[in-house]
Amino acid sequence: MTTSKMEIDPPLTPAEETVPHQLQPKPKTKTRDLATLTIKSPAFTYAHLSSSIPFSTTSQQETNLDALQVKSYLTAALRQFLGDTGVAIPIDILLVKGTSAWVRLPQPDLGAFAGAITAFPGLGGGGETLLLHLEACGDYLGSLIGRAEEADMWRS
Repeated sequence: MTTSKMEIDPPLTPAEETVPHQLQPKPKTKTRDLATLTIKSPAFTYAHLSSSIPFSTTSQQETNLDALQVKSYLTAALRQFLGDTGVAIPIDILLVKGTSAWVRLPQPDLGAFAGAITAFPGLGGGGETLLLHLEACGDYLGSLIGRAEEADMWRS
């Protein structure tokens, strides 16, 4: 049985033989990592709601909302859809302007909130029914609204 030596690596130069492998300079790269950041899942999510009056016989289709109307509508919708568990969801009303409202709620409750709002038939008063529509929702408020609306929101 004869053993033959196979040359896989090229022979080392005399300078490489004297320098250990760990001390040899690393190849230079042109890219560098300045910082690495992992964005965690946010604790809150935001929702944009708008109101409408379906089947309205009056010429005015839009009704201006106030914070009390929004709170009572959300409470009624969540109570009908989820019972006392739905009413226990903490909702912060950020802005009510005209027919639109912006709210903040815990991120894990977004699915139940969206289901309650879309399934609720509306609130009636004075012969007209008020409906709230879920226009948009997401984890980051800035991504939901345009730059002009973002500045107006924090000004009021």
